[in-house]
Amino acid sequence: MRVETKRNERETHFSLFFTHPPKKKHFIHKSNHCPFVVLLKDALVALARDYTPKFVKIVGISSNSAETHPQDGPAAMRDDAEKLGYAAAGFRYLFDETQEIAKEFRAACTPEFYVFDSRGRLFYHGQFDDARPANGVAPSGADVRSALDDVLSGREEVSRKPVKRSLGCNIKWAPGNEPSYFHTVG
Repeated sequence: MRVETKRNERETHFSLFFTHPPKKKHFIHKSNHCPFVVLLKDALVALARDYTPKFVKIVGISSNSAETHPQDGPAAMRDDAEKLGYAAAGFRYLFDETQEIAKEFRAACTPEFYVFDSRGRLFYHGQFDDARPANGVAPSGADVRSALDDVLSGREEVSRKPVKRSLGCNIKWAPGNEPSYFHTVG
């Protein structure tokens, strides 16, 4: 995978290249406003604090259209990152202005979680945990933590229990930019 010229919360350019990554990587497609993401914000910071020292790179990506949803654009992302202390936790929060990263990942909702091993292979794609707005379950990150622990301990080839798909808000595609895999029910 090679994705270039995106922006981070400070609106500076960066590039993502997945060739021989030096660290395990955990990517989160997220937004600022989705209730499913809002519920997890503190738990995401805790996850970053726990796993960044173990050489895991935690990256949040907002792919929502800032044109249709300015509350998910770079200015609001910067405010959210500062308020929650993302930088101090080692948690990068990047803006996917063209939505190409979301398409490359085939992301459909926020939040959606991906764990890659040290060779850049997708190891886990699923939910954070069983917490949902109004279900009373406190966010723990159990599913993602289990995947990260397996990768860190070398259990990358171990057969795992079935993965629970992410549940959340649809990615807010820019008008006319919806990918072919995204279908709306009319």
